[in-house]
Amino acid sequence: MPQESSHRVVLMVDENSNPFEMSCAIEVFGLPRPELGRDLYDFRLCAAEPRTRMRDGFFTLSDVADLGAAEEADTLIVPNRPDTDAPRAPHVLDAVRRAHARGARLVGFCSGAFTLAEAGLLHGRPAACHWMWADSFRARFPGVRLDQDVLFVDDGDILTASGSASALDLSLHVVRRDHGAEIANHVSRRLVFAAHRDGGQRQFVERPVPHIRDESLAPVLTWAQERLGEPLTVADLAARARVSQATLHRRFRAQLGTTPLAWLTGERVNLARRFIERGEKRLDVVAARSGLGTAANLRARLRQETGLSPSAYRRRFGPSGGEPVTP
Repeated sequence: MPQESSHRVVLMVDENSNPFEMSCAIEVFGLPRPELGRDLYDFRLCAAEPRTRMRDGFFTLSDVADLGAAEEADTLIVPNRPDTDAPRAPHVLDAVRRAHARGARLVGFCSGAFTLAEAGLLHGRPAACHWMWADSFRARFPGVRLDQDVLFVDDGDILTASGSASALDLSLHVVRRDHGAEIANHVSRRLVFAAHRDGGQRQFVERPVPHIRDESLAPVLTWAQERLGEPLTVADLAARARVSQATLHRRFRAQLGTTPLAWLTGERVNLARRFIERGEKRLDVVAARSGLGTAANLRARLRQETGLSPSAYRRRFGPSGGEPVTP
């Protein structure tokens, strides 16, 4: 039997909450992981009322824990709902404030940023919310440093995601923060979802018009991911895609919201993290195999990405006697 986790994630739902974000949380934090030999989280649902009507009356949620479950959460995912002008119930906001006061990590998906702001927990802090509600959010909460262009914001003990799909991005980011890149990559594979989209990427990206010609980056991305240890450059990516570097840059901006160099560096850092997690201790080997070149560059990039040195990262996420996850 898988070993149970001691980290409790509680998802709080409220009247008219969006079921998509609830499903995202259940998929990432709530499913058992027998293939890992342990469950990553102890997951609970809770609600303010015995019966909670979900968004647009699609269904009614019942038979879940009451708000008392929030008192035991290590991570509390706060309610979101599309009627952002309607105030949250005072007892819901009180439960969120109490969780924050005792040190729980708070997560808001999409309009969940409104819940956190109404609770008074975002004043002077950065946050993300859906671009459709950016003007309304700024008008109501001028003291919050809203970034409407990013997928999610990680401000340590409070994390916010911009929209529905970015709830998955933020959830995988939390798994990566808690358990390392290798485990997060495993979870993303089960979801058949992109393993890593940086929170700083744009919420809305233009898509190429498919009936003109196929300009998808997928083939060149796959090609590059298989050769990260080689001395790949942006020029090599452009040559593989059979376009100019300027055209490649435009396509990366339009389809991924980032630059070719930033994407390539991020993929190499993630590969280096996985080598460290699997037990490789020689930094020069990790740097060479991941394409980062030197141990000094590896140290700098890893610290920039995770805030940890390679040795600290190894202590936190390296092998601890168990078998490494099969890629």
